[in-house]
Amino acid sequence: MKRPPSLQTNDRAVILSPAGKIDGYVVRDAVAVLDSWGLRPEISENALCDAGRFSGSVAQRLSDLQKALDDPDVRLILCSRGGYGTSHLLGKLNFSGIRKNPKWVVGYSDITLLHAALQTCGIVSLHGPMAQHFSDEGAEDIAVRYTKTVLAGQPLEYRIPVRKHSSLNRKGEATGRLFGGNLSVFCSLLGTKYFSIPRGGILFIEDIGEAPYRVDRMIYQLKLAGIFGKISGLIVGQFTGYEEDNQMYSPLQESIRNAVNEYHFPLCFDFPVGHVKLNFPLIMGGGATLKVEEDFTSFIQ
Repeated sequence: MKRPPSLQTNDRAVILSPAGKIDGYVVRDAVAVLDSWGLRPEISENALCDAGRFSGSVAQRLSDLQKALDDPDVRLILCSRGGYGTSHLLGKLNFSGIRKNPKWVVGYSDITLLHAALQTCGIVSLHGPMAQHFSDEGAEDIAVRYTKTVLAGQPLEYRIPVRKHSSLNRKGEATGRLFGGNLSVFCSLLGTKYFSIPRGGILFIEDIGEAPYRVDRMIYQLKLAGIFGKISGLIVGQFTGYEEDNQMYSPLQESIRNAVNEYHFPLCFDFPVGHVKLNFPLIMGGGATLKVEEDFTSFIQ
């Protein structure tokens, strides 16, 4: 896997919108944060367009992303938000430019699709905060600061205290390439050329607004596809925006644990990643070490 060069002062950064539409002030706030990092940020031509739920037509969104991928002077692509729509672009994108000149692509949620495609090209990317988070939380937010340090080439190391679902954790240590992302988006790639499973990889999942029975169905989809038999570790991030279903056998988090009881890989819950303020960046496709212990979980990349 190729890791893009670390960002340097005066590097060009482009903010674009491959999926949902976004308010202009949010993007301008993100420009201010990138500028404070010493970068040269710019807003892509169609980033602030409005076409229903989308930030422009397929042609407009594709044009912005393709130009940024192809431009050798662009060192950072920051997605403004997720939402829905990146799937419209995947089959039309040409990745030859970024293969020749790897650059950082940052985002999460619907951007899981783009991360997966980049991994099939042998390029790592960053699952992390987007423009909305930069605007809401500011440059001093811990997740934003972690994002800056990773992009600057610093090692990534987290030590996470156990939280309310710690009793569901399974202790152990795993080393492998990190993959996954938003659960529903990740599952939508099954059976496509953009879906790849690094043998012995570490899978992480998160989601928002999905009913427990739908999460359960997606977990079993991964199980039936043989994913859990090929990984060395599982990270369960934040599942938000849902209500527990008392007609299910167990609460959402316990249902995930029950589905993977037969495996022996280390497993941690409540990892700070997802549609939450504590959305710590993770290097997609990068090598990682996960260690789940009694009182904390450590994660190193």
